[in-house]
Amino acid sequence: MTALSQAHCEACRADAPKVSEAELAELLKQIPDWNIEVRDGIMQLEKVYRFKNFRYALAFTNAVGAIAEEEGHHPGLLTEWSKVTVTWWSHEAKGLHRNDFIMSARTDEVAERAEGRK
Repeated sequence: MTALSQAHCEACRADAPKVSEAELAELLKQIPDWNIEVRDGIMQLEKVYRFKNFRYALAFTNAVGAIAEEEGHHPGLLTEWSKVTVTWWSHEAKGLHRNDFIMSARTDEVAERAEGRK
């Protein structure tokens, strides 16, 4: 467990501050293997997890959904035959907030315990 994954999300509003360039660089060090994607001008965190089959991928998707519900912060989840693409960003703030890094770290922890990982 990391300090980041132990933190809790704060309520996010449209005027919530996005991470600064300095914060971005520091937080990215704590979630290796996550990529920054920019879609429609919105910076997002994304990572692909690979599984042996669809059943394992779906179980992981549901586990990520459960932690998202606990914090009230929800990712984009694309579940395919042997992989799940997880994308975190703060919808209200239209960019990256500390919450997205917290949830990325938690997603990695869920993946460490997930059955059927490749």
